[in-house]
Amino acid sequence: MTTETKPSYSPGLAGIVAGETEICWVDPNAGLMYRGYDIHEMAQKANFEEVAYLLLKGELPSADELAAFSKALAAERTLPEPVLKMLRLMPKNTHPMDMLRTGVSMLAPFDPDLNDHSHDANVRKAIRLLARVSTLVSDGWRISQGQQPLEDKPDLTHAGNFFYKLTGGVPQDWQIRMLDTIYILYADHEYNASTFAARVTASTLADMYAAVTSACGTLKGPLHGGANEESMKMLDEIGSKDRIPAYIEQIKAGHGKLMGFGHRIYKNYDPRARIIKWAADQVFQVTGRNPKLDIALELERIVLEDEYFIKRKLYPNVDFYSGIIYQAMGFDPAMFTVLFAIPRTVGWLAQWQEMIMDPEQKIARPRQIYIGHNVRDFVSIEKR
Repeated sequence: MTTETKPSYSPGLAGIVAGETEICWVDPNAGLMYRGYDIHEMAQKANFEEVAYLLLKGELPSADELAAFSKALAAERTLPEPVLKMLRLMPKNTHPMDMLRTGVSMLAPFDPDLNDHSHDANVRKAIRLLARVSTLVSDGWRISQGQQPLEDKPDLTHAGNFFYKLTGGVPQDWQIRMLDTIYILYADHEYNASTFAARVTASTLADMYAAVTSACGTLKGPLHGGANEESMKMLDEIGSKDRIPAYIEQIKAGHGKLMGFGHRIYKNYDPRARIIKWAADQVFQVTGRNPKLDIALELERIVLEDEYFIKRKLYPNVDFYSGIIYQAMGFDPAMFTVLFAIPRTVGWLAQWQEMIMDPEQKIARPRQIYIGHNVRDFVSIEKR
């Protein structure tokens, strides 16, 4: 029997370049751009619809193009009745991410363009799915809380309509601005785990619903989209600033994980975390200061001054502060991961579209290194 030379192994695919993209650039030294536009400017000046248009179509929209795109999104928000019925059949304690993943998969056969693979049809499907992911989240949550879903308000923005559909209150300008800011920060982030999962699915030429379903399943994990929910649990567990040193010592001793810190790519402070801290200040000027912010700031200060964490290049990431803002805005912690999924859907869709339009792309097929038994003789059942 011939054997091959074992290929090299990179745990977690660290350092492996798996593709090229024109959509998003992540600089390990703390930079982030969408199609050449700096995230710092867009997070404070743009609305989510502008960024969604940019990611899907390659350029920022004109005023007329933005109006048409926003109108198209608003027209596609309503869920098919069988999908709404399915949400009502879910157990009451179903996690919102499980509800979203199931809902995305079920939406596929109700899309009239599902089997039309032309570019125009793909754009229509992307707008439709982007709009309906938001509704799956808001309607699913209300149903799980024993409330009735609300009708859309077509005059509201994507972020504003979501806030209304979830809470029943017409959002104030500052609430829309904060959701827009967070949506923009989460819209795309290169080959993160969920986007990579979507692109692996896309590499088989599977449709966008299959790709986004794969991405939703991946996003749920506490090391990915679930990190903001876990960060809030960590702050709750710490409870007060005076308990931080003892908590830090537990982490150093190998008991537990410092949630909301560290990143696989950034070797410096996550630029999105800086914007989130700025956004938190804006929110708390209206809502009053969330006591958890003081715990978070003190925890950050101690971690950034501790040699143990400095050597490991652990800086706060975007998930560390986003949960505090969500809570201040009245969102339940169980909602935090789906609030990540709503904007990231446009990134998944843009990446899916880029991949299927690339004639050089091949089906994803990495190798494994076999570490099991050497060749063994088969023993018949009578002799075992």
